[in-house]
Amino acid sequence: MASYAVNERGVRRARELIEARQYVLDSDWGAVQPNAEAQNAYLERHSWDDYAAWHLGLTEGAADETKGRYAFVFGDFRRVHRSGLIACVYRASEWRHKAIELAAHDLLQRLDRAAGIGAA
Repeated sequence: MASYAVNERGVRRARELIEARQYVLDSDWGAVQPNAEAQNAYLERHSWDDYAAWHLGLTEGAADETKGRYAFVFGDFRRVHRSGLIACVYRASEWRHKAIELAAHDLLQRLDRAAGIGAA
């Protein structure tokens, strides 16, 4: 099983987007998460650093500037998706990647506070 480190660049990017209210609260993550074609199109117009900033995890041992290096995508290359963060929490907890799980959970709580979800 692969090991992952938290991608602090991705965490910062997600926080910035949440603070700027660039998020989607209701989406079907299976339908909106970037597929291979969307990833390739994004990389044609953006740098690997930009691409990396959309992921919460870095695959340990994978070469930089390869898709295999970046894991746990949380948005559609424009906005954070609440469903994407939920998917990150779920996948990371399922495979016991605790640091990624906690980072995604913190971002999910931050997004919910910003959106007024759960406020009494």
